[in-house]
Amino acid sequence: MEILERRDAGGIAYLHMNSPDRLNALSDEMLAALQGQIDALAEDRDTRVVVISGAGKAFCAGHDLKQMQAGRQAEDGGKAYFTDLFGRCAKVMTGLTRLPQPVIAQVHGIATAAGCQMVASCDLAVAAEGTRFGVNGVNIGLFCSTPMVALSRNVHRKKAFEMLTTGRFLSAQEAESAGLINKVVAAEHLATTTQELADTLAGKLTAAVKIGKSAFYEQMTMGLDEAYAYTGQVMVENMLWRDTDEGISAFLEKRPPDWAPKG
Repeated sequence: MEILERRDAGGIAYLHMNSPDRLNALSDEMLAALQGQIDALAEDRDTRVVVISGAGKAFCAGHDLKQMQAGRQAEDGGKAYFTDLFGRCAKVMTGLTRLPQPVIAQVHGIATAAGCQMVASCDLAVAAEGTRFGVNGVNIGLFCSTPMVALSRNVHRKKAFEMLTTGRFLSAQEAESAGLINKVVAAEHLATTTQELADTLAGKLTAAVKIGKSAFYEQMTMGLDEAYAYTGQVMVENMLWRDTDEGISAFLEKRPPDWAPKG
């Protein structure tokens, strides 16, 4: 049994975290498997969309606390292990954001601590009713500082601070209102709703979505004038593509576009 299963269909890569007995915790093994797939997907020209889900009763319960406690037994009290662990986790999270393909989190059960961080690091998220979201490390004396990075870039500032300092979980409906997820659906419709969203994205001009995703995150770090100058150049580049010319012509002529393969 693989700890992270991958299935490909219709230009969509499905990554399924498969460690239900550990609530799909981000163990050393899970992080390594995720990083391996991220590295492969970054070079994959056939995949248009990525969907991440979890087996069992939870999406992801965050870091593996038993492994973390074992790492503490080193002579340095675990400093080297923890430094490496949080560095590897950050690389996975930023890797999801930097993938050229849109990444959708299909969430159920719970998404806590680094599991909530993963949801926030994905570009889109669909959750089943009854799902709970939390950055609750403060309840055991560990402030969720690294999950805070992704969370605070998704959720309203005061709501993020409340979650981080109280350890309170958000319901799926609260998470949607706060901006952490896109949609809440009945549990029996979670897979089909996520599939519909993935299919919609996969049907767009791949190159345009890729350049758009990159520009979306780049401009968010810029001042207003710099952002407009940067995105203006991105649009100039986009307008010069053959497939953009074809897409506009097809729209004006009221016909389906004849885009190049993998375009």
